[in-house]
Amino acid sequence: MSILIDNNTQVIVQGITGRDGSFHAQSMLDDGTRVVGGVTPGKGGQYVGKLPVFNSVAEAKAATRANCSIIFVPAPFASSAIREAAENAIPLIVCITEGIPVLEMIENYWFVKSKGLRLIGPNCPGLISPGACKVGIMPGLIHQKGPIAVISRSGTLTYEVVDSLTGAGLGQSTCVGIGGDPVVGTSFVELLELFEADPQTEAVALIGEIGGNEEEQAADFIQHRMKKRVAAYISGRTAPPEKRMGHAGAIVSGGKGGAAEKVKVLTDAGVIVVDIPDEFPEALKK
Repeated sequence: MSILIDNNTQVIVQGITGRDGSFHAQSMLDDGTRVVGGVTPGKGGQYVGKLPVFNSVAEAKAATRANCSIIFVPAPFASSAIREAAENAIPLIVCITEGIPVLEMIENYWFVKSKGLRLIGPNCPGLISPGACKVGIMPGLIHQKGPIAVISRSGTLTYEVVDSLTGAGLGQSTCVGIGGDPVVGTSFVELLELFEADPQTEAVALIGEIGGNEEEQAADFIQHRMKKRVAAYISGRTAPPEKRMGHAGAIVSGGKGGAAEKVKVLTDAGVIVVDIPDEFPEALKK
């Protein structure tokens, strides 16, 4: 098994005629994903490779029976794309776009939730279940099927950790990048709950960073509701206070959200906190 995606996931690409949309549509196809078409308003009837282009999500869903959408739409139009997917009851919406304003994302978050759907992102690399499906921009070649789940706020650190796990012979069940913005569609806790119930997943690698309280909430869930082993890494330990470091959500303010506090609360919850990403394999093998 895997979570959220599998061999039956049928994906449409919103923004498929753009540079990034067309490139990653082909990459997902190459990695075995069932990409069934794309959406660009005004370009319906065209093709990107062998993939049909539709004017709207409604048209694409009716023609392809898609149950997942990935969004490569520029930030000024990304909220409209998220809402269009939600209005058409796409069960899983993955938004790669970076730079969506926080106030817009608060509205998007509650709109998607009100429909009973799931949003991954924005500002994320997507997700992959090796050997089954990839919805995003993760390099498929470094992944292999196995029992380790990966949840991360950082795209590039995800790749580093996955490469380390694969090199140590530890394959992955599903890897999910939740995004680095202050407001994202799916939290650590929601994914931990899914992985706890997933029979393929034996342990979880959690990659956090400074800012926000995702890791603190995850620690509480792990301590009280998880039986599976969890190892974690917190990036940004040397970041100066009150400075945003890379991700929009990575800012420590008012003495909260710092690396030391996150390491402590995770350790107190029984999580193995590693000092460098390369230590994940040893921590998860124990």
